[in-house]
Amino acid sequence: MTEKTEIESLYRTYRTYGLSIAYRMLGTFTDAEDIIQDLFAELAVKNRADVQNMKAYIAKSVTNRCLNLLHSAKKKREEYIGEWLPEPVAGTAELPELAAEQKDTLSYAYLLMLERLGPVERAVFLLREVFEYDYEQIADMTRKTEANCRKIFSRAKQQLKGSEIPSTPIAQGQRKAMVERFANAFLHYNPETLLSLLTEDAVLISDGGGAARAAIRPIVSRERLLRLFTSPNAYRDLRTWSVHVAEINGEINLVYTSEAEVKSVLCFQFSESGDQVQHLYMIKNPQKLKHIQTYLG
Repeated sequence: MTEKTEIESLYRTYRTYGLSIAYRMLGTFTDAEDIIQDLFAELAVKNRADVQNMKAYIAKSVTNRCLNLLHSAKKKREEYIGEWLPEPVAGTAELPELAAEQKDTLSYAYLLMLERLGPVERAVFLLREVFEYDYEQIADMTRKTEANCRKIFSRAKQQLKGSEIPSTPIAQGQRKAMVERFANAFLHYNPETLLSLLTEDAVLISDGGGAARAAIRPIVSRERLLRLFTSPNAYRDLRTWSVHVAEINGEINLVYTSEAEVKSVLCFQFSESGDQVQHLYMIKNPQKLKHIQTYLG
């Protein structure tokens, strides 16, 4: 096997695994792709005979690159205009490492939950909870002691307490029907249907990043959302765009397009009972829609 053929084989084998870690660590697919490209460029000139476990090496390298990027991006996050939301991905086609029972760890609500953790806590939590590494391996990957990793994981679990994703997943058919009902009620200014679909404490969070018109702060309560969703002056752009039901982050959500250009993605998180919408996440920042555009375009 030639050098080039070997690297191509490693890339085909481990690219999606590395992406699975990097995307959850960063919440941005474009940055995750850059990290994977850099990793394999370095691997091409590395003495690979020293690598005893390639999968663990990939996980360690991706984790450390992500930690470095998260630390350097902290100021950018603080200066970000409005609310910062993760970059959505279309379906799970790019991340087939996921087994069906792990699909919820790609959901938009799960990514938002991870935002409550610091970089190292996020790394330890993901490596243990999602990728099922033991503490000895995690210690090596994060350059921490095994005892420290156990404490970090415990602290992360405590921080996430109360923000867990509903334990009973909604069937895709039921979710699709509810998302379509919302889209139709919003389009036709139907307050009765919207009232039945939204929880009393429903929240809308929008991300325009200063590049698209979006609310700077979260909009809280069913009453306020009803006024907005039924106002002819609010969200007029969404009503002029075509709306599509699509699998985003492994779940049925909405994509808005204009002349084949993706303009917005609207992701839903349902209540524990599964019959009402608890959170809505509207992504309008064009920089965060590039992957959706490429995949759907």
